[in-house]
Amino acid sequence: MASIKKRPDGKWRARFRDDTGKEHAKHFARKVDAQAWLDEKTASLVTGTYVDPKTARVTVAEWCATWLEGYATRRSSTVRQARVHIAQIVTAFGPMKLSAVRPSHVKSWTARLRGEGRAESYVYALHARLAQIMGDAVHDGIIPRSPCSRRTSPGAGKQRAYVATTAQVWALYDAMPERFGAAVLLGAFVGLRIAEACGLRVADIDFMRGVVHPRVQYPVEPLKTEISRTSVPIPQSLAAQLSAHVAEWPGETLLTNDRGEQLGPWALEREMRKAREKVHDLPTGFRFHDLRHYLASLLIASGADVKVVQARLRHASAKTTLDTYGHLWPDSDESTRAALDAVLQDRADSLRTQRIAR
Repeated sequence: MASIKKRPDGKWRARFRDDTGKEHAKHFARKVDAQAWLDEKTASLVTGTYVDPKTARVTVAEWCATWLEGYATRRSSTVRQARVHIAQIVTAFGPMKLSAVRPSHVKSWTARLRGEGRAESYVYALHARLAQIMGDAVHDGIIPRSPCSRRTSPGAGKQRAYVATTAQVWALYDAMPERFGAAVLLGAFVGLRIAEACGLRVADIDFMRGVVHPRVQYPVEPLKTEISRTSVPIPQSLAAQLSAHVAEWPGETLLTNDRGEQLGPWALEREMRKAREKVHDLPTGFRFHDLRHYLASLLIASGADVKVVQARLRHASAKTTLDTYGHLWPDSDESTRAALDAVLQDRADSLRTQRIAR
């Protein structure tokens, strides 16, 4: 219900009720201005973009705190990552009203982050988090629309995985402390991610059949996706090495620290940093995760197709595999030339035969 009425003091009062039944009113010197305001509010109610003026005063920092409370039901590692992202968002936009954040502000922010030398993937992740938070604010009716979109996205950037050579992998294995050498085997020949390797329990390995069953990640949290729980076949030679490792350093998990307790991802990365310094030509940024790239290159070099590589790396889709490792497959230029040339040669041979027959 909306109406405009002239008051005794000559002002025009426009009023309406929102979806909750709450009445809102505003006074204007001219009737035309009152009507324009009323039309704007009515249109926003009809289109579902109306925002209560009091709600619109919520700042980015206030909404982030509220949003994080609801997000706390996720796994602890996911919440920790969200907190890191939100700290950056609040630093940039904290005092601003949610409704005051414009696409231009978002683009300036991501450009500034990239100018500071932040990794493209990290800037992309921060923008994605801001888009998630703003999208939920729209869903809650706090703002009419999100300032984040494809136009403001900085792009994820294209990263070409570093693939270590076989000699570098074995050099890294030799450089690691003996009790941590099995970690290199899990990364390079099983393709486990670091949290999966640290969470791998001895009970998750079928030494007789040669199968690794990834079921949890550090410390004992379930893996995020069904595809991550796909069993990985391993050769008997590797199963024997892992069995020997367990015999020498027994524990509930395959990887343990010097006290016999479960090895943490941060401790494993620390050992990786120390070991990589001893390996010739290994990049300073080489991480445990890069061992998965070695496994992919090994499979591709052996003639494995994209579906096989996808299955062994436990990617959710073949697109992920191709986006990451497409450049490792043999160059298709010559094979396509050969296929076209075969058709053209057949045609030429056929014409020559016809001419000879005449």
